[in-house]
Amino acid sequence: MQATAYTYDHDTRTGQVLLDDGTPVPFDAAAFDRGGLRLLRPGQRVRIETEGGQDDRRITLVTLQTF
Repeated sequence: MQATAYTYDHDTRTGQVLLDDGTPVPFDAAAFDRGGLRLLRPGQRVRIETEGGQDDRRITLVTLQTF
């Protein structure tokens, strides 16, 4: 699934992405670390993997979207 980086805190390695419908979804340090990134800037397109349903969706991976 694709999303856009919305916020990112370098110290905690946490943040939020915006899904294409505008829904913000938070991610934790484990999801960020799993993607192998060192930095994330707001506005970057990212690829995410999630688990759970609409009400309890959790991001398990954040990495850059490559074409």
